[in-house]
Amino acid sequence: MIWATIAAALLLAGAATGVRVLREYERAVVFRLGRLLPLRGPGLVVLVPLADRMVRVDLRTIALTIPPQEAITRDNVPVRVNTVAYFKVVDPVRSVNEVENHAVATSQLAQTSLRSVLGRHDLDALLAERDRLGESLQKVLDEQTEPWGVKVDLVEIKDVEIPEAMQRAIARQAEAERERRAKVINAEGEVQAAQNLRDAARTLSADPAAIQLRYLQTLLELGGEGRSTVIYPVPVDLPASSPGTHGVLPAALAAAAAHVAHGCTCPRERQGAGT
Repeated sequence: MIWATIAAALLLAGAATGVRVLREYERAVVFRLGRLLPLRGPGLVVLVPLADRMVRVDLRTIALTIPPQEAITRDNVPVRVNTVAYFKVVDPVRSVNEVENHAVATSQLAQTSLRSVLGRHDLDALLAERDRLGESLQKVLDEQTEPWGVKVDLVEIKDVEIPEAMQRAIARQAEAERERRAKVINAEGEVQAAQNLRDAARTLSADPAAIQLRYLQTLLELGGEGRSTVIYPVPVDLPASSPGTHGVLPAALAAAAAHVAHGCTCPRERQGAGT
């Protein structure tokens, strides 16, 4: 009776150790006496004690932080790059049979591939086109991990560190570029101003009276503050030689002469003097 009880207890213990429960995102790769059995899971998995050996495989996406890698770009600039790769197991059987540890193998492969990809691009491309470089690295890794049953979904370049001396050189380059743009904009402004002056000269030359009125208007603007004496030469025969200005120019000349002679005749200054 005692031996029967002991035997029953051993059988129950063996049956308990042979029962596994797998979650929805897990699969079981089972070997019976070293021979591969069909894939199992999720749910309840019953194993034969002492004969079956099970390996759990997680099918969720894994975020793998690749250690910082130092590389030299195509234009001979040393850089230090931080990268993260996202991958998942799509074939649990191959991920167990074809590679010892698929996570470690993927990490090592990503490190070597990253240095190789960076060496084929310039520093400007590395800084400005991180997405494109990440896609290139993702394709390289995906092709090499496909026999392992691993799918690389995304590779992101998080940070690019460059030497301090190179940072100063890049800053000087950016400053020189801004100065070049400023000079180009200034030159374009000079060209537009010259064109506008040419158009204004053509407009004024169509009527000599317009030139004379512009002279007088400039005289009034210069003497408006009343702080200095402005000598503005006007030919005596200029009004007489200009047709259609017998009534306009003499009055304008008289007003300008009175303005200059009295020094300050603007309304604002008269009001200030009265107060």
